[in-house]
Amino acid sequence: MPSPEVSDEAIDSYRLLSADIASGVAVVSTRLRGRDYAATVSGFLSVSYDPPTLLVSLYAESRIAEAVVDSGTWALSLLSARQRGTANWLASPGSPLEGLLNQVDYGRGPVTGAAVIEGCIAWFEVRTTQVTTAATHQLVVGEVVAMGRRASADDEADPLVHFASAYGRLA
Repeated sequence: MPSPEVSDEAIDSYRLLSADIASGVAVVSTRLRGRDYAATVSGFLSVSYDPPTLLVSLYAESRIAEAVVDSGTWALSLLSARQRGTANWLASPGSPLEGLLNQVDYGRGPVTGAAVIEGCIAWFEVRTTQVTTAATHQLVVGEVVAMGRRASADDEADPLVHFASAYGRLA
């Protein structure tokens, strides 16, 4: 629900203007009570190199936010432009709870067991250290416990980006 002091016009303007913030596209995933959870995200950032720390922003009322917070561990797979279909599938509202990853090529992270998208530019396994509520979202901060690459050299140079409310490429 919008804050009473913020007008609908201001919210609409913010939504329009903030869509012009270019960002990478990733999949955040976790495993909780034997079930996989995953969703496409564009709100994430590197917080620190020492120790390696990431932050992801998740809609507080989503299944992925609840699962990430409850499990305490998660993975972030940075997608290449070739993985637009995976991004679209995992961004779909109302995606199935059972069989969510049946049409996604993935492996397991060696530390957390969370799904890591095959062919991703980079992947990080993360142990949550802090969760903060900010407006309608949960900001989940965590220490990186494992990381690597799963992409070809061509895909590493061609990340999937989100800009102007759509997926695109740098090239």
